[in-house]
Amino acid sequence: MLYYGIMHRTNIGIIGGSGLYQIEGFANPTELQVDTPWGPPSDAIMRGELHGRTVYFLPRHGRGHRILPSEINHRANIYAMRSLGVRWLVSVSAVGSLQPQYAPRHIVLPDQFFDRTSRRDTHTFFGNGIVAHVAFAHPTSAPLRALIAQAARETGTTCHNGGTYVNMDGPAFSTKAESETNRRLGFDIIGMTNLAEAKLCREAEIAFATIALVTDYDCWREEEEPVTAQTVMGHVAHNAATAKAILARLIPELPVAPDWPEHSALDNALMTDKAFWPLETVKKLGILLERFL
Repeated sequence: MLYYGIMHRTNIGIIGGSGLYQIEGFANPTELQVDTPWGPPSDAIMRGELHGRTVYFLPRHGRGHRILPSEINHRANIYAMRSLGVRWLVSVSAVGSLQPQYAPRHIVLPDQFFDRTSRRDTHTFFGNGIVAHVAFAHPTSAPLRALIAQAARETGTTCHNGGTYVNMDGPAFSTKAESETNRRLGFDIIGMTNLAEAKLCREAEIAFATIALVTDYDCWREEEEPVTAQTVMGHVAHNAATAKAILARLIPELPVAPDWPEHSALDNALMTDKAFWPLETVKKLGILLERFL
């Protein structure tokens, strides 16, 4: 089922990562099965009310953690959120640290990404006759990061506002050579999922930010054991509780009017003359193009 009818609402989306598969405290919770032109999202989307705002929550890997990073249907996930009226989206993600100042259980709010992925065709909604090139010099929303940082400080969490997230394919963790190279290039954290979400949110005119929850030092640090799933899971429960506390403080502070620069990202991005837009592609892009028709 598509939800085009509520596109003008200014709702809040949360995509949960490792360890964050649900959000407690929703008033009037409702589970939604949302279909999109790109297929189904990772799982049912939970709708609820928090502090008077409508919030939609989606577990990125599905409940029970069933979906590999390379198997995530990012286009379906982001399109589903946009079709539900989401204009602010917070992505919560477990990451490895590449620098000593980012310790396990710290959070980083990256302001940059570096792409080491191989499936870039899944990082855009466009193509098939309609070309768009969104500005992406600043891939996350600075005002949204500032609000998250304030919420994090209120919880007593060590928060680093800014940093570069290098996105690898996975599912295996880095080799030591890869980890050392990424660290020496000055990257700060490493993960497997967030770059596609940031790119697609920009095309969907959604203000986006990542709460990156540090679980390990990847495998570059000699005095630490190389990262394993068991190592990661040792910090996941603590990090999930931290994320929930931050989100509870953040949601009441988010504005209602979608008037940030990200909310008009397509204004100067569409390259193809409307006279040449294929009807089938227009239909598929749906809500993303509706204000231009």
